[in-house]
Amino acid sequence: MDKMNILKTLAPGFLPLIIFILADSLWGTRIGLIVAVVSGIIELIYSYIKEKLIDKFILLDLGLIVILGVVSIILENDIFFKLKPALIELIFCFILGISVFSPVNILMLMTRRYMKNIQLNEEQVRQFNRSLRVLFYIFLAHTALIVYAAFFMSKGAWAFISGGLFYILFAFYFVFELIRARSKRKEMQKVLEQYKNEEWFDIVDKEGNVINRAPRSLCHSGPGLLHPVVHIHIIDDKDRIFLQKRAMTKQIQPGKWDTAVGGHLISGEKVEDGLKREAKEELGITKFTVQPLFRYTWETEVESELVFMFVSRYDKAIIIDREEIEEGKYWKIKKIKESLGKGVFTPNFEFDFKILLENYFRL
Repeated sequence: MDKMNILKTLAPGFLPLIIFILADSLWGTRIGLIVAVVSGIIELIYSYIKEKLIDKFILLDLGLIVILGVVSIILENDIFFKLKPALIELIFCFILGISVFSPVNILMLMTRRYMKNIQLNEEQVRQFNRSLRVLFYIFLAHTALIVYAAFFMSKGAWAFISGGLFYILFAFYFVFELIRARSKRKEMQKVLEQYKNEEWFDIVDKEGNVINRAPRSLCHSGPGLLHPVVHIHIIDDKDRIFLQKRAMTKQIQPGKWDTAVGGHLISGEKVEDGLKREAKEELGITKFTVQPLFRYTWETEVESELVFMFVSRYDKAIIIDREEIEEGKYWKIKKIKESLGKGVFTPNFEFDFKILLENYFRL
């Protein structure tokens, strides 16, 4: 989620408080309080008509405004006037602090409340929380500067710190983020140029949500870049399991017996399309049905995979691709059990086989 979306998320819930700040600076505390409360009530009524429920965030905001306004009127003197911007920012610090440093992320709840059509993956949530953390420290530092200026600096210095400096800090932050984003784009363009002739895979979270993409060589340079893989276990009417013997030219586990169909999804490819493509490429199968069985993560010293595991009942002829597969045949369950742990099969297939026994054959 970018910075503009964060501001759009914060705006509805904090709108009465923002109006109070503006009205207070233009017309004074009393009129500012009246304008802010009226606008908050209107927003509350509109929200109730639209959503059929009372918005807790707007209600909380209204309560803070009333408290702040009443205290402002009671303690209307020079020092409180100088401290009021710090008190307002302290409210924002409090909400940001809870969101960043506690299990209750108020602003994430607001995001889901006001932007229902946006689904955030793990990477976007991390970026969102990082932005909130930076905003928390900016508000906190600026609040401390206002308090210091109120007691120990001239009125002119206080006016600059409580007003202009705030906008300068935010302008600096957003410019920094724009430069950072542009630098990242340039780095990505270099990566795209370097790996333009390679096959690219989607990088996903543990739920299968796409968070990035990377070339095959990087995905196979060590664990960490989780990418989606499909496995199809083909079983005939005699409950025999078809296995393929991996070619000796394979980078991973050459010469070992493995799942009938197994392969990576190309970036942007759906699981269903990947199943059809891999089955046709490796075994010449075009018409088949599959049953989803399991999903799990598999990590080795070479790569990290999110495996989508399927079962297919199939009794027709199978034509293997000799460039991909050295040999293919059906194995009895008993024969597989006898050969487990002897280096005959890939470790990944042995893991799959246990899942098959427990979740499909119920053995």
